[in-house]
This record gives sequence, C-alpha cells and structure tokens, in this order.
Amino acid sequence: MGATNMARLALLSVSDKTGLVEFARQLVEEFGFDVISSGGTATALKNAGLPVTKVSDYTGSPEILGGRVKTLHPRIHGGILARRDVAQDLTDLEAQQIRPIDLVVVNLYPFEQTIARSGVTLAEAIEQIDIGGPAMLRASAKNFAHLTVLCNPNQYEGYLQELRQHQGEVSLAFRQQCALRAFQHTGAYDRAIATYLEQQTTQATNPETASLPQTFTLSGQQLQALRYGENPHQPAAWYQTGATASGWAAATKLQGKELSYNNLVDLEAARRMIAEFTDAESAPAAAILKHTNPCGAALGNTLVEAYEKAFKADSVSAFGGIVALNRPIDAATATELTKTFLECVVAPGCEADAQEILAAKSNVRVLLLPDLQHGPAYTVKAIAGGFLAQTSDDIPADPSEWKIVTEKQPTPAQLEELLFAWKICKHVKSNAIVVTRDRTTLGVGAGQMNRVGSVKIALEQAGDKAQGAVLASDGFFPFDDSVRTAAAAGIAAIVQPGGSLRDQDSINAANELGLVMVLTGIRHFLH
Repeated sequence: MGATNMARLALLSVSDKTGLVEFARQLVEEFGFDVISSGGTATALKNAGLPVTKVSDYTGSPEILGGRVKTLHPRIHGGILARRDVAQDLTDLEAQQIRPIDLVVVNLYPFEQTIARSGVTLAEAIEQIDIGGPAMLRASAKNFAHLTVLCNPNQYEGYLQELRQHQGEVSLAFRQQCALRAFQHTGAYDRAIATYLEQQTTQATNPETASLPQTFTLSGQQLQALRYGENPHQPAAWYQTGATASGWAAATKLQGKELSYNNLVDLEAARRMIAEFTDAESAPAAAILKHTNPCGAALGNTLVEAYEKAFKADSVSAFGGIVALNRPIDAATATELTKTFLECVVAPGCEADAQEILAAKSNVRVLLLPDLQHGPAYTVKAIAGGFLAQTSDDIPADPSEWKIVTEKQPTPAQLEELLFAWKICKHVKSNAIVVTRDRTTLGVGAGQMNRVGSVKIALEQAGDKAQGAVLASDGFFPFDDSVRTAAAAGIAAIVQPGGSLRDQDSINAANELGLVMVLTGIRHFLH
C-alpha cells in the first residue's frame, strides 16, 4: 500500500451512483489517483469532466455480449490479485504490463429491486445477475492486505478520512473491515438469487406442493441497533430483509421514543391481528395487545367506538398496551388514545388534527403502516444446532367450510360473532380461549398448560357478560368438561377446530345443554 512513482489506480464500476462523482473528484484532485471505469460509470464521470479511462481501452479488449463481458480480463484481475510482497507477482505484472490496482469500488446490479417489481419476468431477473461485479469484489476482498475494496457509498467518506489521517495510506484494519463488508455483500446477493431461483423452479415444476426450500437462507442488513432485547442483558438489533424497505422498515414514525425489541415484537403481533380486518367489507376495528396477546379487541360503527369497546374490555391490562387500528386515526379516536398510557399505536394513516392531539403525548410511539395486511411468508425460530421454519399462518377464515354439528343451528348473527371470535382466537397464545359478544372480547384465556384452565380464565374475566356470548377455542376439546363449564357460564355457541377422537362427547354435551357448536376443520396453535 506504499506510495509508488506511478499514480495510484482506482477501478470504479457501480450500479448505485450515489456520491460517485464527488468521491471520484476527491480521488483525482486531492490524492492524484488515475481512474478506470466501465459502462455507465465511465459515462457519468466523463460527463462530470473527470479524467477517466474506459476499461475496454485499458485492457485493449472491447465490451462484448451486450456488456455481459467487460471486466473479466487478466489486466483487471491481475492488478487486483497481485501481492505486492511476492517478487514473482510483481515480475508477472511487469511482463504483462499490468498496473497494480489500489482501490476497487463496486456495487452490484439491482437484482432484489428488480424481483420486487410487480410482473417481472424470469428473463428480466436473470439479466440483473451480476457476474463481473462479484468476481471483482471477491478478488479484492481476498487481497485486502494490498488494496481496498468499497461496496457501498456510505464507505466513501471513511476511505477519504483514512487517506487524510495516514498521509495517503489506508490502515490494514480498515481494509480488512471493508473486505468483510464485500463478502457480506456478495453473500447476501447470492442468497437472494438462489432463493428467487428456487422459488421459481419449485413453482414451475410442482406448483401444487410448493412450500419450503431445501436450503433455507436468511439474510438481513442491520437497520438499527436496539438498546437491548427482551431483557437488558441481551444485546439486540433490527434487520431489514431485501434491498427494498417493506413492512415495519417502511413504516412512518410520527412521534415517540425509540422502538425497543419488545415494542417491535408486540407491534408485529398487533399487525397480524388487525390484518384479519383489512378487507373492504370489514367494519372499523381496534385491538389492544400486551405481550403479544390481546387484552381487548372490537369492531364498531366508527373507529372511536371500536377503540372504546376494546379498551373497556380490559381497561386494566390496556394500560401500557400496543394499539392497532384498521382505519386512519381521526380526532375523536386520538382524543381517546391520549386518555391512558400507551406504548405504541399503529394505523394505516393519521389525520392532521388527530396528529396535533396525539402530540400532547409525545412519548407515545405512533406509527403509520399503510399495508397492514402483508407480512412475512415464513416464521423462523432458532433451536440448538439450527432453526425451524414454517409458512406463516395466514389462511383466511372461510365459514362456508365450517360444519354445524349440533341440533341447534346458529343464527346469522351468531355466525358473524363466531367468525369474529375465531379470528381473534387465532392470535392468542395456546391454549387459547376467547369469549366475545357484540363483536367485542369479553374474556381471553391465553398460554395455559391445559384448555380447562384457559376456559376458566376467559369466563371469569367475562363474568355475567358471558350470558348469551360465544366462545372460540384454538384447539379441540378432548373431553366434554369445557363445554359444560361454558354452558354453566351462559355461553350460547362454541367454535372449535374439531379433530379429537372424542369429538362426539363434546357434541353430545352441547346438544344436551342446548348450545350451538361449529367445527372449522382448521386449528391455529400459536406457541
């Protein structure tokens, strides 16, 4: 990395041209670099009045195959891979009239941005698979002992500072860190391509059974370091998957303190629940969650009515809760939201007067997420020695597939209530029991070691309001005891998946006690 009699050589070939011209100008004017470049990068530098040699002129080989082959040449890779402390390498460079390259600046074709576009074809995606770029990045990163590789515009200023602080030199520690970044960049790039091609191949060969890939890769760019994880002794960070921000990474934060690990976990649970009510036919809906479980959820004729019903369902637990709304926040709802301590509020939008009202509670985190419906395709959990992956439980409820198994038939109003209870129960930790009436949760039994315990908790919370209410269970009843307990509390109808060897015992008890029972055929365990 020491200075030579010949000007140092920089190779610039970037897809993302952010800050390119300014950076190149500093290299040339302040530090005396010669610059070689290819394609659009060379054009951008030339148009800016900077001296630049096209790669094709430097190598003596024209770009061919419509630009597919530009930098794959011994004069490029020899200059990158030469070890300055190996005599034979230097002899080879001199014999082939190859200049050593001191700086390689490369970022890759926008593959992930391309496949994120609606309607993109396989052929279009294939053309965005970079070949020369990854080859130069990997070669440069391998030889970091003798040159620097930059793969992101946010590294430019750091490199210039290195040159200024070390009399035109670059420290080994900086070069090694840049090499790591380069390998991370190419690794994520290759994983994105492999994932896309596996999806395309699976769908093309057997679309009926397309599910999980044989090789599951998970890659993300750190979006934000978090203060800590679930507890203060656990370091944590927030990562964005994909090159294009989506989901929570694309949300707008109107106000409030920094988001914590637990905030984000709770917000995602709230998003999944409110997503059940984002279709055009859904009434205004509100859900209030604590520790990923709902303490209150409701539908209303207006958003403020839905929120008030959800809050009154369990006002004690709502303190310090996470609120999700399926409509933009209006002034009336904002006024109610400011009447208690809340950690976070998420909605698809917020009216201007509502924003002014919420500003009075400046610590409350208010987030706008226009797309509440679409979440991750998979859920992943780490285990010792590996991880588990499954497709997300996003199957929509379809009452037309339900079976009414009791002599007593549900009224249309009861069917609507059972559907509401079933949608909420899906998002409660197993064993899950939800009691509702008037499209409002009355009692929630979550995470108990047996279903009878969850039933008792939910009914105790509902109290006298359980008279005429409905009950939803995320799993089947292996015995008829829960049915009898529910009937004694006044429950009128039950929805559950069925599937127990003793389903008939529960059905017989429901018939004996005059209850309606509906089997969905689908369970929603949430561990």
